[in-house]
Amino acid sequence: MYICSYFTKIKIFRYMQSTQHDYLPILMQAGLAVGFVVATIIGSSFLGPKRHSKNKDKNFECGIESVGNARIPFSVKYFLVAILFVLFDVEVIFLYPWAVNFKELGVDGMIKMVIFMLLLLVGFFYIIKKKALEWE
Repeated sequence: MYICSYFTKIKIFRYMQSTQHDYLPILMQAGLAVGFVVATIIGSSFLGPKRHSKNKDKNFECGIESVGNARIPFSVKYFLVAILFVLFDVEVIFLYPWAVNFKELGVDGMIKMVIFMLLLLVGFFYIIKKKALEWE
């Protein structure tokens, strides 16, 4: 009781409080998006043509007829390189907000970004040392 009345007197906490009505536009937008997707899928199944033939039901890829089994095993290196690419690509995304707010962050922001980049480089040199990016 006393803690709640203390926090309501502080100006900062008045602005941080939200009610369930504040989330109504977000829920409406999510409902609209899901409804649009469901309506599009159902509508295309009803309105689309339903002509099946042996030639139409064959597998087709880039204008080339499929030959052989599609279930050939891939090397683990392929997946490792893909995961490392996504990892470092996501790390680069963090540079954009920093670059936009560079002047406002000042020296403190610069020091934090240098630490972030050093940790990123340590990880990059580690995967080079482990030869994770070498293709055989």
